[in-house]
Amino acid sequence: MKNKKRASILTTLSISAALMLSACSSEQGSSSSSEKEPGDKENKLEEKVVIYSPHGKDILSKFEQQFEEKYQIDVEWLDMGSQEILDRVRSEKNNPQADVWWGAPSVNFDQAKDEGLLKPYEPSYSGSLAEGFHDPEWHWSGTSQTPEVIMYNSKELSEDEAPKDWDELLDPKWKDEIIIRYPLASGTMRTIFSAMIYRDFKDSNDPAAGYEWLGKLDANTKEYAANPEMMYNKVAKGEGKLSVWAMPDVVMLKENKNYPFEFIIPESGTPVLTEGIAVVNDAPHPKAAEAFYEFVNTPEAAKILADEFYRIPTRDDVEGLPEWITNTEIKSMDIDWKVFQENSDSWMKYWDENIKSGEKEIKE
Repeated sequence: MKNKKRASILTTLSISAALMLSACSSEQGSSSSSEKEPGDKENKLEEKVVIYSPHGKDILSKFEQQFEEKYQIDVEWLDMGSQEILDRVRSEKNNPQADVWWGAPSVNFDQAKDEGLLKPYEPSYSGSLAEGFHDPEWHWSGTSQTPEVIMYNSKELSEDEAPKDWDELLDPKWKDEIIIRYPLASGTMRTIFSAMIYRDFKDSNDPAAGYEWLGKLDANTKEYAANPEMMYNKVAKGEGKLSVWAMPDVVMLKENKNYPFEFIIPESGTPVLTEGIAVVNDAPHPKAAEAFYEFVNTPEAAKILADEFYRIPTRDDVEGLPEWITNTEIKSMDIDWKVFQENSDSWMKYWDENIKSGEKEIKE
């Protein structure tokens, strides 16, 4: 599927040395007595594992190389938006193609759970996850926490000039200065838009005020980008000065790719997503799926994700996290995620059919 470049860095994984590979001898991994093995020791790991993920080629390639190097199992991945993954897994329910769904807001996983699309799997590290960071029946578990922020081009705007809260984005001075990732395909954007509706809906049980807010945002929005990379590039070039997006991605793009990005944590509070991972129900390679699930969630993997890819871990036993995580104060919105799950689809459908300006094409 892709040219494989083997990484020299090996990540220690607490999987039993008794697990054998199907096509060749297994390289042994260490096993902690306090953590269980992923699957029956008598079963063999399959020769392939298929991953659906919105995490992007940098993260996916990194862990593809490390996992293949350690276990000699071919990793195939498809990089797409969270909502696109949910739709695809739905369409494949009777003939699953994916083994692991890695990365999406918890509301997406809850939807998938309710539709019978996920297989329960309690990982070996379950004791390091707080109650809010996993499904009660372990249909999914949290991998990272993602605060949503206002992103701005620091070459075009100073910190003083940038909006400090969500409502400031509606100021007419930002007309045609905002570029947004098309929300219907993005779990991040659906969450931000749903949060703007929820602010009034939680008391009124009526989305009208939220729809009005999104209409005003649409009036200031220059265009909707079909994927995150397009949105990043347009804001970096100054085609628009502002966007709304996930804080860890903004930090990563600034530090790793020298994009002129800074962020503002909205003063009134922000939705903080729990990003998760799950095994697809009736996955074609279930043992390899469990092995990959464990592999990308070890403390070592969480540290790599924090240091190199700016992910805030959900595990409470990861040491030596960078200062941008430990020193950042985030005011989290108080959200009933069940309400999001029940209403997000209808809210986004209304936005697409009644709010989004028809002349704004989804830029490919």
